[in-house]
Amino acid sequence: MSEEGSPMYSPFFGVMGAASAMVFSALGAAYGTAKSGVGISAMSVMRPELIMKCIIPVVMAGIIAIYGLVVAVLIAGKLDEAPTYTLYQGFVHMGAGLSVGLSGLAAGFAIGIVGDAGVRGTAQQPRLYVGMILILIFAEVLGLYGLIVAIFLYTKTSS
Repeated sequence: MSEEGSPMYSPFFGVMGAASAMVFSALGAAYGTAKSGVGISAMSVMRPELIMKCIIPVVMAGIIAIYGLVVAVLIAGKLDEAPTYTLYQGFVHMGAGLSVGLSGLAAGFAIGIVGDAGVRGTAQQPRLYVGMILILIFAEVLGLYGLIVAIFLYTKTSS
């Protein structure tokens, strides 16, 4: 142990925070994209003219991964060796990564489920489109909340 507040394993927690941010948000984005894509494929059999209009859930799911990427890059930029990287920084960075990652996972699940059902419903009743978009916005903002908390936590380690 080099110092009281900076043991040798301190950077491990920062690395796990960066990995968590990217892995969990990418999982959410992948699920949202896949689930919405299945709905778009099923819908396009009946109404192929709606494919481009109903691609919105796939785009929104992809944005979730960008949130995780931003936080992972921020954390990775602060990583350093043990004497200068404290245990406090490691824990805060891990919290930031988990915050954006797990909220991105939840948002991706919500976008996938709503996107799948929404595009199928829009093919049968076009007036459902606006409601689907509103619900997708509320699902997307879950990931944005995680990003805001992660950035707030990240700024706590600036020194």
